[in-house]
Amino acid sequence: MWNSKDIYFVSDSTGILATNLGHAMIRQFPEVSFHEERFPFILSREEAEKTLAYILQHSGGRRPLIFSTIMDREIRLVFDHPEVELFDVFEAFLERLEGSLETKALRVPGFSRQIDNITMAKRVEAIHFSLEHDDGIRSNEVDEAEAILLGVSRTGKTPVCVYLATQTGLKAANFPLTTEYLREYKLPEPLRRNARRAVGLTTTPELLHNVREKRYPNSSYAKLTTCRKEIKQAEEIFRTYNIPVISTAGRSIEEIATQVTQELGISRKPTDS
Repeated sequence: MWNSKDIYFVSDSTGILATNLGHAMIRQFPEVSFHEERFPFILSREEAEKTLAYILQHSGGRRPLIFSTIMDREIRLVFDHPEVELFDVFEAFLERLEGSLETKALRVPGFSRQIDNITMAKRVEAIHFSLEHDDGIRSNEVDEAEAILLGVSRTGKTPVCVYLATQTGLKAANFPLTTEYLREYKLPEPLRRNARRAVGLTTTPELLHNVREKRYPNSSYAKLTTCRKEIKQAEEIFRTYNIPVISTAGRSIEEIATQVTQELGISRKPTDS
């Protein structure tokens, strides 16, 4: 069994799809450590040959793994080399799909990222909205929000809101449940009015304690007893207003954001390439 392995993500676009797919697979092998590098925008055979030469030189004959999402067959075949293990996403799936649909694919590099100006404008607007309504700022304007994330401090509200805005174009706001609201087990009126578009984020007391302790060591704010109490109070508020709850413990931002859209019945999808 290999203890470590070199892995390379090559693409004629940003390489996000190749990287995400590769990560999804290698996470199933936690006993193996991986050295990763990404090579985006490989648009010519010459660039592909230079990249392959680099890979062979730096992998030292250890049969590196290459995940490819290159569309052009001639460029793609450069990486079909006996000294590497090539995982060709489009060879494996796109050609089979062409057969199933009985038609030819466009085979345009990065096509999914060629979004129109209207889509881009909406996404930029969503990003500005999320930044302007972060951490309870301008909470009286949440009527315009498409998603509202609630939770005690350090449960991951801000990064999930930013992801929703940048990847799906959703106007997402977040509101911290501070002592004022936890003590009285209630939400301010603008949030009560929009509770149907709210999702509560929670976590385990132990994880919350660890996160807070790194930022404010030895503080009352970071104590395990404080974390346990605040989480319990927040979850009671969520029950009171029938707000769905998502645990962020052990989950990636992408997973949490996906579940948020599911809970709210929103079907918008991120764009990959």
